[in-house]
Amino acid sequence: MSKGTIKKVAGPLVVAEGMRNANMFDVVRVSNQRLIGEIIEIHGDQASIQVYEETAGLGPGEPVESTGAPLSVELGPGLIGGIFDGIQRPLVDIMEASGTNLQRGVEIPSLDREKKWHFVPTVSVGDSVEAGDVIGTVAETKVVVQKIMVPYGMKGTIKSINEGDFTVLDTVAVLSKEDNTDVNLTLLQKWPVRRGRPYKQKLSPDEPLITGQRVIDTLFPIAKGGVAAIPGPFGSGKTVVQHQLAKWADADIVVYIGCGERGNEMTDVLNEFPNLKDPKTGESLMERTVLIANTSDMPVAAREASIYVGISIAEYFRDMGYSVALMADSTSRWAEALREMSGRLEEMPGEEGYPAYLASRLAQFYERAGRVISLGKEGREGALSAIGAVSPPGGDISEPVSQATLRIVKVFWSLESNLAYSRHFPAINWLTSYSLYDLGKWFNANVNNNWSEYKAKMMRLLNDEAELEEIVKLVGMDALSASDRLKLEGARSIREDFLHQDAFHEDDTYTSLDKQYLMIELILKFYDISLENINNLSIDDLVKLPVRERIGRFKYVKTNMLKEEYENILAQINREVQELVKKEGA
Repeated sequence: MSKGTIKKVAGPLVVAEGMRNANMFDVVRVSNQRLIGEIIEIHGDQASIQVYEETAGLGPGEPVESTGAPLSVELGPGLIGGIFDGIQRPLVDIMEASGTNLQRGVEIPSLDREKKWHFVPTVSVGDSVEAGDVIGTVAETKVVVQKIMVPYGMKGTIKSINEGDFTVLDTVAVLSKEDNTDVNLTLLQKWPVRRGRPYKQKLSPDEPLITGQRVIDTLFPIAKGGVAAIPGPFGSGKTVVQHQLAKWADADIVVYIGCGERGNEMTDVLNEFPNLKDPKTGESLMERTVLIANTSDMPVAAREASIYVGISIAEYFRDMGYSVALMADSTSRWAEALREMSGRLEEMPGEEGYPAYLASRLAQFYERAGRVISLGKEGREGALSAIGAVSPPGGDISEPVSQATLRIVKVFWSLESNLAYSRHFPAINWLTSYSLYDLGKWFNANVNNNWSEYKAKMMRLLNDEAELEEIVKLVGMDALSASDRLKLEGARSIREDFLHQDAFHEDDTYTSLDKQYLMIELILKFYDISLENINNLSIDDLVKLPVRERIGRFKYVKTNMLKEEYENILAQINREVQELVKKEGA
């Protein structure tokens, strides 16, 4: 264990001398207040330390002590429903110990050492096990059963194992290794946050992560194990979109990282999630959620760690065979923390002052997502989907963080302020967004064979609308043919009746794939029937038909009424269009 003294303090950066025996990324305790920090650069016996707490009042000569271990997360029962800061300190326990304002140097373990969990073995004495094998389970919440796995790098036979109530530090099993040494296995594991957890095999992402958000599922789907970015200017709804994905995405576990965003946004999450019912289980959403809150007023260096802490926890649940959705809000604030530390270290700046290694650090984070076969003889399949919000200054996505992110991710949901200002939410621009995941086969096989065809038709209408609007601006609506005016009406119906979705309406906040398909079919059926009769009817009269309003209201129909209402509207479309044709003919 290396000990040294402070030589220089520059904001969150502390330079210590006498640290020749320390290693890169060792966790250190700084000063007599024992502030937690991490070594990020070594020159001779001088170590540069990023301190994860406020450094005001520190001075040269104060002691610095290395723990000899890298920054690690504690993995075990007690994670679900937990609220942690950027270095996995439990905020509720800190509040109970020191009040509502975070005290410096507080040393509280991440997982409760007193609480007992009921452990149920799934292997017997004499069984041969290897890294990743499940030796037992703990029912952490009503929704999540945590699988206790053999730690990485261990292999042998079970010498003893007991069912019962244990704390996370109690021995639940003894493993006899191949060299005849015994290892005590507990419910708690530690994992260095900057290392991705190993797996047996990475699978291709060919199954969608269903979100219930129509513009995402239908036009720009993300795969399970996929990566997506949501860039957008202030006020365009990034946080609400991420909240919606956290609430409704088809994931077993949600890890939500509030990285450098405003404190009131995290307050909304903390107030809302415990009161929200999980649609799949009927229990509180917190029963399957881990929250990491490192808001803009908390120490800037801890933002850099919060991303890694969050994804290490997500990988742990992925290894159990769960589908995990990770929300990072926002990676721009994380990149700003990198920029600040890089400036303090006097490194050569890259574009806009960001460090030259920004793109590689972003890639290291996003590459840890994926659909994998875990270690162990059983080989469970798990998925980790990473969705990162990006907050480009002024909404300009040509800036370095947005561009580096777009080179890595395969889904781009482009939020536009002009859509948000016109009250169109989610404000995802259908002309500039994209998804590079080929999921059409899955949708055709599992929802309806016409899914890909309908999606392509919708996108054609929306693209045609953009071109026709340019003509309208130049020469007016009267210059358009009847079929072109009908295209504009079809695209307007897609925008207003399908893409627009109310996050705060109980029936509209989530839309199943079957309902999405019926909505698309109604809009396109009305368009097709109108197009067949375009020469015999007036567009102005067509758009005033009562069935148009009914198509628009279909999004609010309850699930048990869908089929009946769909058939009634379909019949009404045929009837009203034919009546209009007769009237025009007369």
